[in-house]
Amino acid sequence: MATTETPRQYVPLTCHGHLRPVPHISFSPLEKDDGYYLISACKDNNPMLRDGQTGDWIGTFIGHKGAVWQARLSPDAATAATASADFTARVWDTHTGELLVTLQHDHIVRAVAYPPDNSDLVATGGYEKKLRIFDLTEMKPKSASESAANGDAAVEPCTILASSAFEIGAGIHTTFIKFIVWTKDPNILITASGNTLRWFDLPSRSVVKQETLDGEIGSCEFCALAPEYTSKTDIGDGLPVLAVAAGKFIYFWGGIRAMDELKRTKLGYKVASVALDPKGRKVIVGEDNPATWARVYRWDDDAEIDIHKGHHGPVWSVAFSPDGKLYATGSEDGTIKLWKNCEGFYGLWRGGAGGGTERNAE
Repeated sequence: MATTETPRQYVPLTCHGHLRPVPHISFSPLEKDDGYYLISACKDNNPMLRDGQTGDWIGTFIGHKGAVWQARLSPDAATAATASADFTARVWDTHTGELLVTLQHDHIVRAVAYPPDNSDLVATGGYEKKLRIFDLTEMKPKSASESAANGDAAVEPCTILASSAFEIGAGIHTTFIKFIVWTKDPNILITASGNTLRWFDLPSRSVVKQETLDGEIGSCEFCALAPEYTSKTDIGDGLPVLAVAAGKFIYFWGGIRAMDELKRTKLGYKVASVALDPKGRKVIVGEDNPATWARVYRWDDDAEIDIHKGHHGPVWSVAFSPDGKLYATGSEDGTIKLWKNCEGFYGLWRGGAGGGTERNAE
């Protein structure tokens, strides 16, 4: 008799604390102790840092005067970059929470990105329709932790004007920049603007590839496991995979420069976000207005294998942890949920199917 695959159900962990919608979440790389962090952007102006495995609150970065649209952790997890409606991007010390650098723009900043292996460069984009790269090497003050280690007094945070940054592809964007992704090749950077993806070559500051998608891009993120968890048998041969949600389609590109299209799939509803589990070969899709669900699909045949109904608003962001053992969803309802993606004990989950009870991580 044929059997139907039944997904193993785990109760999610719910992370409260934000007061308004959460438009973006992202994880840090894997730390030496196999731990990692989760950072969330929020329209309440206050991005938060959490323990990635448990969702436990670590700290809040205080200082933005407008909604924070995006937040990312540096490759060494020592700093965080945030993009805000207050016309600034800011760089923070993740150990102390102190502000290190303000990147002053002339309009709303929607996107920030670090290169995959350099914590001293930050790219920004937003309503000015300009892609800029800031070199923080000479301008970033010592953090309190660095100063204390050297016996020095802490240095006041500095402000860098956007006019002093390197602009890439001047005049090319016709609508605001919503996402920036730095590929495995540090010379190639991707922007999502309106319904268009553009691949920029940094040395020439020019567009080398462009794709027009089904509708306005809802999410554009790299899906990548930590190197020790990758394999040539993974989707994308162990390299990061670019996952994009636009209109009713989800798209995936692979390769060193994320230029090789792996797949595109049309769904029966408008999608807000998407993320890929390259080892488990599954895709998580967040629904756009007016729906509130996240749906799970098998990569190989597009079969729907699960539905997550815990949120009370559209799911704007989905991200997998660097070890692939859980994924997080951020919603219009102001909450973040962590969903288990492995068997056995992990984080705060204890037991098998349905293991544990829902816990509010604060």
